[in-house]
Amino acid sequence: MKFDLLIFKKTVQALMFGGFMLLFACQPPSTGTGSAGVLAGDAASAVYVAPGEHDEFYSFMSGGFSGQVTVYGLPSGRLFKTIPVFSVDGEKGYGFNEETKPLLNTSYGFVPWDDAHHPELSQTNGNTDGRWLFINGNNTPRIARIDLSVFETVEIIEIPNSGGNHSSPFTTENTEYVVAGTRFGVPYPQKDVAINSYAENFKGMLTFIKVAENGEMDIAFQVLLPAFDYDLAHSGKGKSHGWTFFTSYNSEEKNTLLEVSASQNDKDFIAAVNWKKAEEYIAQGKFKEVPANYAHNVYDEHTHTATSTMKKTVKVLIPSECPGLVYFLPTPKSPHGVDVDPTGEYIVGNGKLSADLTVHSFSKMLTAIENEAFEKEIEGVPVLKFEDVVGGVVKEPGLGPLHTEFDNKGNAYTTFFISSEVVKWKVGTWEVLDRVPCYYSVGHLMIPGGDSKNPQGKYLVALNKITKDRYLPTGPEVCHSAQLYDISGDKMKLLLDFPTMGEPHYAQGISADRIAPKSRKIYPIEENRHPYRTMGEKESKVVREGNIVHVYMTSIRSHFSPDNIEGIKVGDKVYFHLTNLEQDYDVPHGLSVMGANNAELLVMPGQTETLLWEPQRVGVYPFYCTDFCSALHQEMQGYIRVSPAGATVPLKWSLGEEEAEI
Repeated sequence: MKFDLLIFKKTVQALMFGGFMLLFACQPPSTGTGSAGVLAGDAASAVYVAPGEHDEFYSFMSGGFSGQVTVYGLPSGRLFKTIPVFSVDGEKGYGFNEETKPLLNTSYGFVPWDDAHHPELSQTNGNTDGRWLFINGNNTPRIARIDLSVFETVEIIEIPNSGGNHSSPFTTENTEYVVAGTRFGVPYPQKDVAINSYAENFKGMLTFIKVAENGEMDIAFQVLLPAFDYDLAHSGKGKSHGWTFFTSYNSEEKNTLLEVSASQNDKDFIAAVNWKKAEEYIAQGKFKEVPANYAHNVYDEHTHTATSTMKKTVKVLIPSECPGLVYFLPTPKSPHGVDVDPTGEYIVGNGKLSADLTVHSFSKMLTAIENEAFEKEIEGVPVLKFEDVVGGVVKEPGLGPLHTEFDNKGNAYTTFFISSEVVKWKVGTWEVLDRVPCYYSVGHLMIPGGDSKNPQGKYLVALNKITKDRYLPTGPEVCHSAQLYDISGDKMKLLLDFPTMGEPHYAQGISADRIAPKSRKIYPIEENRHPYRTMGEKESKVVREGNIVHVYMTSIRSHFSPDNIEGIKVGDKVYFHLTNLEQDYDVPHGLSVMGANNAELLVMPGQTETLLWEPQRVGVYPFYCTDFCSALHQEMQGYIRVSPAGATVPLKWSLGEEEAEI
């Protein structure tokens, strides 16, 4: 009977949601003003950035199932760049050129795609600092680091003992760690077991990845927990520095039809992990060295080349053997986001199926721990009494709460997926101050610095899951929508909406002055340590090693050196090592070869990249620059002659009248 009632409730909710969506989708966009959040008459001027002027903020958005990160300016909503991370990118040759292929290596081999969910900026003293951006790969569990001086991916580390990698890669206050929580329980250790033995054989793993001063990552330790689904995370700050909080659902530990079977308990849990205590246990040797197999891929800025290393063990802490390491905070059912206010005192657990918004108190949590106010214990993890850790409740603020961020005035902003709105409320008094509709079904939201100790505020971006009638139709699939709100006053005002690429799950915003002054313009040619670099046209050459041919090539406006090559044979592997000799800002050069089955190169000033070309047919094939670089760009081209396998055509190359031969 209980099962039938649950299905009935779910059906009613779905019908209500469908009707709500239909109602919103049929309404024309409003043009009113005020707290309704619709476009105000001066909205255009509020987001206008004049030609030649710059936006005030960067916005980094996850590309979701595109596997990439997109960079927008705020308030204009202009798209600046797509940063390839987990997916190959033909525009930049990422994952196609020989230098970046190792970044996509995993224990499963070369994996050129992932589902990128949560970008996270590095922090210093709890403030976003503009050094790095981290983002997770959810499918093949990975964490990537993007260097914001060049806006390029420079490191990817695989996460073992994990199935899905959703609650990541949120940083600690000084970027001591980024964290990674498994979305799916998996057998531990991984083995062939019956799926319906879930409760007996499956576990959940939380991973803490140490970040060095230079940004390089290394798995410091993992924490073994029950096989709940760990959903989101945020680390403490200020008074709660040293702790990280993970939401979880499926405390029922079910393995089928989770929409019903994982919604039965009134409460699920936030896992509060004391990572400073974990460091003590690691130092004491109270860990298990567990076999693992995972890739660590690092790009070297001097050799312009990534290398991949397979690692074989991880350190695992078990809560029953490490008292004080982890506590469970009961949280109304199926919480999604978990967010910590700027003071570090309040931990907001958003129960998706709860009518109220529950806020936990860090101080009360410490008192409950000290008083051993435990309801029970689950696999060595004490469960704190709910009433002893609650700091406040926002009563009936909306339907389907998901995520919360904060401004610099003591206010919180929470998204509500079902009622499709953002609600503003006061931290401490728990009163609702304002609400604005979103178009439609908002998921995450972003306030620049909104998860830091000192939010920069001013704007709020709602990341909407469904667009419907917001833009011109583009077939069965329409783009997702981001909406920009002004939150500088008492009432939120909708200023702009703009389409986004892929499915942005989360975004991070930061003022431009924290990144732009440090943005690199060139790679100094004298620092180029690529093993196949060519430091000038006189050093260009072609070298044969059996059926391997290395072309040491340069580019400069507006020619390649060499630009005529003969003596290549069918069956050869030809490596074009292109060095861009330019030392001027914004003068990349491209290289494309007819018949190549990968992608172009796009080489920045002072950089070297490599294109592998395997000729399959006899003939003469053109190559050319793909990036418009000068008035003579069209003339920047060359030819490569391919002879039959076994031919005796000598290997030679030339530029102009000068010819070299082996």
